[in-house]
Amino acid sequence: MDANNDDMKWKTLGTEYLFNRPWLTVRRDTVQLPNGTVHPEYYVLEYPTWVNVIALTEDGKFVMVKQYRHGLGIVATELCAGVAEEGETPLEAAKRELLEETGFGGGEWELNMVVSANPGSQNNLSYSFIARGVKKISGQHLDTTEDVRVEILTEDEVYEMLMADNLKQALMAAPLWKYFALKK
Repeated sequence: MDANNDDMKWKTLGTEYLFNRPWLTVRRDTVQLPNGTVHPEYYVLEYPTWVNVIALTEDGKFVMVKQYRHGLGIVATELCAGVAEEGETPLEAAKRELLEETGFGGGEWELNMVVSANPGSQNNLSYSFIARGVKKISGQHLDTTEDVRVEILTEDEVYEMLMADNLKQALMAAPLWKYFALKK
């Protein structure tokens, strides 16, 4: 963090946990702003680290997933994604999620970007990786609460989905836009 901005940090005067579950924790902080103003109810959502993967086959096709998203009530085509389990690095989590959800693995991996869904009210980061040259090495290994279909799409199909605003998950659209921007 830039030392010149330390004077902008808020001071936490108190914290109360309101809801605590494995995939979501809600806390209410009492914070004091640098100007002395006390904000008695600042809510923070605590989530585990998130990961997603731009997975490309040896012939350059995108390995993506299609699943129902209850929050919006839509069936969405997305990057393979999930959460890092305790003790797992983001890269280990991304490789595990790709294998579990799609049966694809291997390849050459690199970090694409690290973003926050909402740094004003969420405490986690989302790590996006690019995996080039992945291969089908097993079947899917889905949890009982997952209903995921694998889709293999061309670069043109994925780009057209972005241009048509058909990829609604911002934490997936951003890394895909970066991927395509760097190809130019």
